[in-house]
Amino acid sequence: MQLIIPLAGKGTRLRPHTHLTPKPLLKVAGRPVMDWVMDRLDGLDVSELIFVTGHLKEQVEAYARARYKIPSRFIEQKVQDGTAGAVNLARPFVHEPVLIVFVDTVFEADLTLINRTDADGIIWAKEVEDYQRFGVVVTDDDGYMTKIVEKPDTPVSKLANIGLYYIRAVDSLWEGIDHVLARPKNKGEYFLTDAFQWMIEHGRRILTAEVGGWYDCGALGTLLETNATLLEKGAARRVEYPGVKIHDPVYIEDGVSIERSEIGPNVSLEQGTRVTDSSLRNAIIGRDAVLTRTTLDGALLGNNVAVEGFRGSMTLGDHSEVTAKG
Repeated sequence: MQLIIPLAGKGTRLRPHTHLTPKPLLKVAGRPVMDWVMDRLDGLDVSELIFVTGHLKEQVEAYARARYKIPSRFIEQKVQDGTAGAVNLARPFVHEPVLIVFVDTVFEADLTLINRTDADGIIWAKEVEDYQRFGVVVTDDDGYMTKIVEKPDTPVSKLANIGLYYIRAVDSLWEGIDHVLARPKNKGEYFLTDAFQWMIEHGRRILTAEVGGWYDCGALGTLLETNATLLEKGAARRVEYPGVKIHDPVYIEDGVSIERSEIGPNVSLEQGTRVTDSSLRNAIIGRDAVLTRTTLDGALLGNNVAVEGFRGSMTLGDHSEVTAKG
C-alpha cells in the first residue's frame, strides 16, 4: 500500500504561524502535527510515502526525509485547485492501493481494518453535533457510503468526513477524478469527495468506519483544544521548578527556565523558553521565547518572541515582541 499525503495548502487559518512554518510542522503537545498522524500508521504495510507539497515545501521535504524511514517521494502542487487535483498528481507513481491522509487533524482509528475488509474503499468519519460545519457521510443499513453532503442545513447525517480514506479500487478512483476535473469547479475547487461520489454511483462499495477521536489542528482555536486533549491523553511531560506552581497537564521540554510563575493547565513550552513572574494557561509557546510579568490564557506564540507586562489571550508569529505599558 502507498500513502498519499496532500499538504500543499498555505494554512491561512493558522496565520501568522504558517508564514514561516508549514502547517504540518506546527507543534501540538510537543510534537509536529504530522508526527501525530504518522504514528497512526503502525501495523500497516506501507511501501512508499507520496507527499504532495506546495507552501514551504523545502521544510516539509527536509523534515520528512530525516524523520521517516519509509521511502518517500515529493510532488509539488503548483496550482492550488483542490483536493482532487492534489491527489491526481500522484497518479503516475501509484501502483498499489492507497491510503490518503490529510494531516490537519489528529485521529484515533484502527487502520488495520484495511486488512479485514473486501470493500473497494473506506472513508473514516466521526459523529458530531455541529454537522452543519462539515461534509457529512450518508450510509446505508450495512454501513456503506451512499453520498457525501457538504455542510447540510438538515441533519441527513451526523457523520463528519475527517479526511482519511483508503482506496483499493485505484483505477476507479482515477476515473472518478477524471470526471471531476472535466467539469466546472465546485465552489472554486475540485473536490476529492466528488470523485468518491462518482465511484459509488458506478458500483463501487466504500465502507464507512467511525474513529474514536478526531482533533482538529487546522485553526488557531482548535489547535489549542487539541493540545489540551493530547496532553490529557498522555502526552504530558512535567518538570519541577523551585518556587513554581505547575497545574497538570503540561508539556515542558528540557532547557526551559521558569521562575516565580504559575504554569498550566494545558500548556506546552519548547526548549530555550524563559518564563519569569508570569501565569500561563491554555497556551502553546515556541522555542526561545521570553515571557516576563505576563498573564496568558489562550495563547499561541511562535519562536523567538518576547512578551512583557501583557494580560489576556494572544497570537504572535515568530520573532515578534509585545511590551504592554501602563
